[in-house]
Amino acid sequence: MKRFARTEQLLGKEPFQRLLSQRVTIIGLGAVGGYAVEGLVRAGVRYVRLVDFDTVQPTNLNRQIIALETTIGQKKTVAARDRVLAINSGCQVETMQLFAADDTLDRILSPKPDLLIDAIDSLNPKTQLLQQAFLRKIPTISSMGAALRTDPTLIRSGDIFETRGCPLARQLRKRLRKRGVGRGITCVYSSEKVDFDYTSSGGGLKEQTVGETPFSGRGRKRNILGSLPTITGIFGLTIANLAILQLSRSTEDRK
Repeated sequence: MKRFARTEQLLGKEPFQRLLSQRVTIIGLGAVGGYAVEGLVRAGVRYVRLVDFDTVQPTNLNRQIIALETTIGQKKTVAARDRVLAINSGCQVETMQLFAADDTLDRILSPKPDLLIDAIDSLNPKTQLLQQAFLRKIPTISSMGAALRTDPTLIRSGDIFETRGCPLARQLRKRLRKRGVGRGITCVYSSEKVDFDYTSSGGGLKEQTVGETPFSGRGRKRNILGSLPTITGIFGLTIANLAILQLSRSTEDRK
């Protein structure tokens, strides 16, 4: 297909065919997750499961690719699905409007995807998700904190147990160790120094939410942290790039 000719030209015919056949689950369709979906679908990935419990809010407009004046109040899964199909109507999109937590992860992770992308911004659900992905041996790329950063040259990728300078990754490592999780989870993070406690629910701007979902009351009340569309977008596209290269490799080469 001509729309993917440049992807196939770069990757090669066989790697590109492997990419077309892979199934990817993306959890969290916000600033990072939205751009990850965008990169994957434009590269040719055509089987995606999109998971998010939230609705598009006015404060999302500064950085989330699915956030438009016309989508405010809309379910993020719906806005993301519509965008995917506008890019490639042949893409097979499954949406799940669920809050990712222990009681929903079995549904979210079954059947086992070829790759899981974690773009959740809440510490407890993120810990639970990564533990389950580790136990189920699901290849995973996880986003660490992108808010409060301004320097794109300090964005890195690596094992979550080898990150430096990311407060979210530090908190996650402590929790994952207690749950028996070891190395093997790839993440995208920034080494830029920030001063923020991810275990705190205080501070930040407050907003009046638009649009309700069955899961609106779930989880800790979230902060609205300062963030740029450039940094969060680079996070998401970096994740997509890692995913494309990983998914297009042969099973033997991934080991």
